[in-house]
Amino acid sequence: MNPTFEKANPWLDDLVSYIPGKPIEDVARELGLEPSQIVKLASNENPLGPSPMAVKAMQEALLTAHFYPDGGGYHLRIGIAEKFGMGIDNIILGNGSNEIIEFLGHAFLQPGDNIVTAEHAFVVYKILAKLFGAETIGVPDPNLTHDLPAMADAINDRTKIVYIANPNNPTGTMVQENELDRFIDRVPKSVVVALDEAYYEFLPEPPDSFKYVRNHANVIVLRTFSKIQGLAGLRIGYGLAQKELIRLLQKTRQPFNVNSIAQAGALAGLRDEAYQAETREMVRQGRDFLQAEFRKRKLKYVPSVANFVLVNVGNGKEIFQRLLKRGMIVRAMDEYKLPQWIRVTVGTPEQNRRFLADLDRVLTLRFTD
Repeated sequence: MNPTFEKANPWLDDLVSYIPGKPIEDVARELGLEPSQIVKLASNENPLGPSPMAVKAMQEALLTAHFYPDGGGYHLRIGIAEKFGMGIDNIILGNGSNEIIEFLGHAFLQPGDNIVTAEHAFVVYKILAKLFGAETIGVPDPNLTHDLPAMADAINDRTKIVYIANPNNPTGTMVQENELDRFIDRVPKSVVVALDEAYYEFLPEPPDSFKYVRNHANVIVLRTFSKIQGLAGLRIGYGLAQKELIRLLQKTRQPFNVNSIAQAGALAGLRDEAYQAETREMVRQGRDFLQAEFRKRKLKYVPSVANFVLVNVGNGKEIFQRLLKRGMIVRAMDEYKLPQWIRVTVGTPEQNRRFLADLDRVLTLRFTD
């Protein structure tokens, strides 16, 4: 080994980095295609883009981009607090909600500790735990849905954090509020429960997760502006918890971690409820359409409540590559130990039809009623 790296943390040796969805520009360059020929349905982004209100606010914020951003994110935190009936001290901002997952690692994880999560939950939990030398207890999830009683049973004296993605990525499944009630009552007060709700806005009747924040000092709710808000490129998310937990996490945060353009766009997007409703309805219709078409093709899929669908195509990596050559970007699921599956984001009606046409060609399936 190069002596420069001999004293690096040994648990980094087998750390596998997160694999994001391929950007349109990369695919265009690699395949010699025009970007306009490519459809990306890989990263659960909003195909409608940001709301016009958010775009206007970001354009105005560019005029003062020579100043450092508000390091405390006052106006955005006030906006979030007012929307959800919280106080500003209950809110922390992150460079994406992923950064708040990292804050939790800085605050609570040491080598030898562990986190508990579902076997097929968001892979970043495991990656960031490994970054701090902690282990991951991946609890089997029958029907690709969190088994909360089994997760509670898996907690031991070395467990510091439990992550629950609800709805879950990449499966699109969720656990009901009564299940969460029983689970959180079982979790020791010394263990942090992180409820990752990146897709909660797509639920017609989301669970009242804030009651856990109000009643439990060890619960934090994570949310993002990347999905229904259409601001994935800005990298901005937020966490809501009791003041003591937020105060602790603020100590792990870099100064100016959220830029001024992101803060302005997020605040405007948060207030544009009509645009969120439009996106939600487009996703509902598109998701129903895709799932109905999968049934017609006799393709197994996981019924989803999010803005994507997990579908079994026999060999996920092969189908991903074949679709890619046609300019259709989806997500293979090997890193989630689901090699037969791909995940497809719900797009516009035109994009959904294009995906199905491309899928038919690569699968060479005969359409059946």
